[in-house]
Amino acid sequence: MSPTTKEQIDARAAEEAAAGGASKRAYVRGVFETIAPSYDLLNHLLSLNIDRRWRKRALVALGWEREPAGCYVDLCAGTMDVATALASSPRFTGTIVAADFAEPMLRAGRGKERSGRTHPVVADALRLPLRDGSADGAIVAFGARNLADLDAGLREVHRVLRPGARFVILEFTTPRARVVRALYHLYFRHVLPLVGGIVSGHRSAYRYLPESVAHFPAEAEFAARMTAAGFSSVAFQSLTLGIAAIHTGER
Repeated sequence: MSPTTKEQIDARAAEEAAAGGASKRAYVRGVFETIAPSYDLLNHLLSLNIDRRWRKRALVALGWEREPAGCYVDLCAGTMDVATALASSPRFTGTIVAADFAEPMLRAGRGKERSGRTHPVVADALRLPLRDGSADGAIVAFGARNLADLDAGLREVHRVLRPGARFVILEFTTPRARVVRALYHLYFRHVLPLVGGIVSGHRSAYRYLPESVAHFPAEAEFAARMTAAGFSSVAFQSLTLGIAAIHTGER
């Protein structure tokens, strides 16, 4: 198989997975199992460390101070950056269920958090091993666009939250300003796949990222889908020229 043909096949697979459907779950899990060893390095490198600041703002939006001893869910937890940040927050005395269906990602995050408050669980966000109304809050950082069924995922989170609990979604978006959008697409579609592919050895994984962002609903549409899933007080705020956004809703 020629390199050009292989690249075309990889690009087509990434686009099809980003669009959703039966193949998305297996594709996404395979991608993250493969890139787990280099995931943290590339996250911080490719975002110029801005992702750390975004996660901090998402945790502020979670409002965990209302129930500092509660049980919180970190969905699509990956290498557990969010869970680690929450567990190490002053006055936090609760527990965190860090759920991800790609076990190598959770393994790559072992050792980050030593308080014993984080409990990694290999689980699909569409089928959480939690009772109805058992969680005091939930958060997902850059994982919502990877769900095989976004609406089913929203309903599942709604199920496990207690009444009044908050759900926070931090996710990439497409900037609205024309110049920013052009630069964003240049970086996401050319620079990011090249650097990500070289470092991780899995170039198609970093083709999937821009495709998945392109297929993710815009802020207003996503807010409407959160409302349709049963959430109230739904709101969103754009971050860094519209590159990302924080969505919030309550059970």
